[in-house]
Amino acid sequence: MSNPIVLPRPGAASSPNKSQPIQAPSETHFTATFGNILPPATYLQTPNGQVAYYELSPSSPVPADQKSPITRVLFIHGVQTPAIGLQPLASALSSRFPHAQCVLFDLWGHGLTDTPVVVHDTALFHSLIESLMAQLGWKDAHFVGYSFGGSTTATFAAAHPERVASMVLVAPAGLLRSEQFDEAQKSYLEGGEGLEEKAQDWIFEFLEGGKLVVPSDWKERVNRGEVVAEAVRDWEVREHGGHVASVVGIFRDGGVLDRHAEFAEAAKRGVSSLCILGGLDDVCREQDLYEVGMQNVAVVPQVGHGVVRQRVPEVVQLIEKFWNSLS
Repeated sequence: MSNPIVLPRPGAASSPNKSQPIQAPSETHFTATFGNILPPATYLQTPNGQVAYYELSPSSPVPADQKSPITRVLFIHGVQTPAIGLQPLASALSSRFPHAQCVLFDLWGHGLTDTPVVVHDTALFHSLIESLMAQLGWKDAHFVGYSFGGSTTATFAAAHPERVASMVLVAPAGLLRSEQFDEAQKSYLEGGEGLEEKAQDWIFEFLEGGKLVVPSDWKERVNRGEVVAEAVRDWEVREHGGHVASVVGIFRDGGVLDRHAEFAEAAKRGVSSLCILGGLDDVCREQDLYEVGMQNVAVVPQVGHGVVRQRVPEVVQLIEKFWNSLS
């Protein structure tokens, strides 16, 4: 990760000449590698850059004599693995709730979405959500957020509870405390001249739990229709010129760390919620959620932070029960 791109930080003086966004790779390039498991991308043009989103359309209309509470669902992925990582979950839920329009999208610097050369703070991601909902004509939606997407959902619900019909937070980030890191690691969070390459290496290893290892059989698995998240992450690092910078920016400023106050505010706002954790997760613990006022917590045993992909049937069952209870 030599010659790193470094994004602006909060409080830094803005440049009078705004840099152009770093363009994402093409859909053709992505699908040639990972297949057509997602619907064709639709693109949203924003002042910060181009955003890719994917629609799973309803397979049947809402019956005239039935009021279905689940008609609009927005899925928000975590840091590193883009929207394709939530495709198995979204597809399974779409089949269980055939009246729902389910939308996934690639966050800044991920998948087929550009990297804007601006501060990657919560406001940037909230603005993206609002732009996408305006594009879709949605006044509100049921949110499903995974990891960083869970933190983004919680902070968005705290700021705009009227836009969030309900929220499912799967293994949410945001409740890690920066104070847990040692002095060298804290210096990587702050950044500065001479530190960026080391900071990138440390952040990526922290998020990965070590060095990224791509399974040797990933191509065969992709050909069978699987999502191999490690291969997708490796592809982004190599092929998306802004991906690494976005990941570092998100980790530092986007809401991965120290969002306890926003979670507590979201819990007070009266938005119906469900939190789903893996019992072995070291990013978020059951007690962390109770401490910020989240009461409806389900734990899937014998799985860690990857619960959203590794235990899809159990996660689907929990969400289905929660959504059905809303009616």
